[in-house]
Amino acid sequence: MTWKELLPLFGQGTLETLYMTLGSALIAYGIGLPVGFWLAATDPGGICPSPAVNRIAGGIVNLLRSVPFLILLVALKPFTRLVTGTSIGSAAMIVPLIVSGAPYIARMVESSAKEVDRGVIEASLAMGASPLQVILKVILPESKPSLIVGAAISVTTILGYSAMAGIVGGGGLGGIAINYGYYRTQTGIMLAMIVLLILLVQILQEVGDSIARRSDKRIR
Repeated sequence: MTWKELLPLFGQGTLETLYMTLGSALIAYGIGLPVGFWLAATDPGGICPSPAVNRIAGGIVNLLRSVPFLILLVALKPFTRLVTGTSIGSAAMIVPLIVSGAPYIARMVESSAKEVDRGVIEASLAMGASPLQVILKVILPESKPSLIVGAAISVTTILGYSAMAGIVGGGGLGGIAINYGYYRTQTGIMLAMIVLLILLVQILQEVGDSIARRSDKRIR
């Protein structure tokens, strides 16, 4: 294939990569955000400490985080096929990306929640706020800049995972790099995919950092 013929393929690969990355990140955040706040709240120093619950939930999160993505990708193939009807393609890759991304996001959210000034939290509790109200009206707003920065890091991490998915037919830029660059020994195509992935990471990270700066009331 000529470079002219490959250009539309590059565009399609970019769209597939963004679809896998942003789609899985959105769902993973729907899971990881409440789990992260729950871990922070049930921590021995949290607003409703429960060491046993925290230990069990933290253990599950750590277990999922410790499995390398490529191994998880292969291990989840039967489950992915059950959910999506196939184990290949960009839509199918969203399932393992969610399973891998959610525990990572949960730890990022937990870390951001723990950065909130303890005095502000204690003042809210003293005024009669419930733990849920403290999380929604104090911890969430106060940790917003850190959460946004963490979101940018999480999204770029998931983007890297999506590129690995190309090894097992995941599509996207990773799939092009493997199928057209590696298997056909066309180094130029592989380098082009690396450049595109770097550009996507830089753009997503810069967007996240920009939003975080605007939401940080301390620098206004």
